[in-house]
Order: sequence, then structure tokens, then C-alpha cells
Amino acid sequence: MSAAAIEGRCLCGAVHVAVGDPPGWVGICHCDMCKRWSGAVFACFGASDVTVTGPVVEYRSSPKSFRAFCGQCGSHLYMADEGRAERDLMPGLFAETKDWPVRSEIYTDRALCWARVPGDHARATEAEYQKKHPSPLGETS
Repeated sequence: MSAAAIEGRCLCGAVHVAVGDPPGWVGICHCDMCKRWSGAVFACFGASDVTVTGPVVEYRSSPKSFRAFCGQCGSHLYMADEGRAERDLMPGLFAETKDWPVRSEIYTDRALCWARVPGDHARATEAEYQKKHPSPLGETS
């Protein structure tokens, strides 16, 4: 069951994001690309009913994916795979996400030692995740 529609914004307020189908939970990734982009731990939630307004800049981070940020303040907004309607949004943009539980965590064997996430949620190492979701080019997001 999804949470009610939510609205968020970047640090400077120039970009506004509305999500009509938030899942009410967060996923975490510790792959190298996500750690470089987020600075430590990449947390996100997927949604397809998303409206974004403002100065958004998209960066192609791999042959199949791109990441978006505010063109004014640089706040990270979302990432998405080419041809996929769903976007993986940054929970910190939305006040409502503060109480959402972690549902899954991937690349757990690559987590920074101080960024391990406690709790009873699904976990997968790099090998376990790649076995279920093989990438033809070998990139990790």
C-alpha cells in the first residue's frame, strides 16, 4: 500500500518534486558508483508518478543510467535507467520520508564500515544482487 502523495524540494527551493505514488519505504545501495554520487550511502525510493519542475540537470552516469541534480544548488534529485518510467528519488527531499522503514539493502559487502544499516530488512551482497540482476555491460547503476 502506498503512502499519500508527497511534495519535496531541493536545498535552495528552485526544484520542486511531486510524487503521486510513493511506496512508503526506502532502499539502500552501497555500490561504488552510488557511494561516489551520494558521498557515502545511496538511499532512494522508486516512483513512476513523478513531476519535477525547476532547473534540473541530468548526467549520464553509465550507458544505461542517468542521475539528476538541481542546476542551482547541486542537490541530488533522482536517478533512472533509460527506458524505465520509474525514478529512484532521494528521500531527503521529502519531509514525509523521515519515518519510512528500510525495505532492502544491496551491495552490503561494499558498505563503508561506519555506514552499516541495522534492522530486519532484505540484504544482498554484490554477487547475490548481480546474480539476480545481471548487467550486460558490468556497470553497477
